[in-house]
Amino acid sequence: MTVQTADQSKQIVEKALSGLGEIATLPEVTVKIIEIVEDARSTARDLHEVIKHDPALSAKVLKVVNSAFYGLPGQIASVDRAIILLGLSAVKNIAIATSIARLFKGGRISEGFTATDLWRHSLAVGVACRLLAKKTHYPVQPDELFVAGLIHDMGILVERQAFPEKLTEVITAYSKQGGDFLELENAIIGANHQQFGGGLTTRWKFPRHLRAACGFHHNPDALSAELQKLGNVVKIADVLCCQEKLGFFYTHENGQITDAMLEDIGISREQLDETRAELPDQLADAEGTLTV
Repeated sequence: MTVQTADQSKQIVEKALSGLGEIATLPEVTVKIIEIVEDARSTARDLHEVIKHDPALSAKVLKVVNSAFYGLPGQIASVDRAIILLGLSAVKNIAIATSIARLFKGGRISEGFTATDLWRHSLAVGVACRLLAKKTHYPVQPDELFVAGLIHDMGILVERQAFPEKLTEVITAYSKQGGDFLELENAIIGANHQQFGGGLTTRWKFPRHLRAACGFHHNPDALSAELQKLGNVVKIADVLCCQEKLGFFYTHENGQITDAMLEDIGISREQLDETRAELPDQLADAEGTLTV
């Protein structure tokens, strides 16, 4: 096992991404939705025009909006009403979440890993991010942070498709000896899931904050001040869910939630404990709504 240079890791990431199949491309409708929401000139009508031409997506958006996870009073019967009530950004996030879910399919590649395990962990981190966002004064909408948490480990899906045997080796090594999951990835694969995730979300043309969540959730201190709070929210949620062993928990099981991180996002230890207690019920609601 040899540690690669930064340039060698970058080449490994680029080669893996160029050889991917369906993971490399989001559905066309999702790409259009992201473009619309990122364009300041867009209106609710523009978004509705795109979604209404995709009946499956329309149905999924309404299912999520009317779920216990959202807890809105009364039933919402139309996508345009959902857009008016929730806003462009929230509907965009629902569309991203439903698009991402389909990628977490596949059988067991080792004793410690299935794509379903990774989906449950990703969903748990998304839910934890949303809960934390509601307790802090951080000026990003809870739905934005939900998607940031949901996609944070997308790089592992890249590894599963591009290097299934090496990923199995990483998981086996961790299960036997513990340690730092990223260091094991770097030594065995030549790059880590943060690098693969950052590369994938860049290829998808995701907004900066979502690329940051994928690429820096283990080291948010490397982010700009503007994005560091988001990185800390995702890291805290990730460590919390790994400690609670929700889904695939090896990646951040040994991570630490420091007082400085909590202070940065503006929550107390007591609020963190509240989040831990609220997580199982909230995760059950999310699992009932977003399925792979």
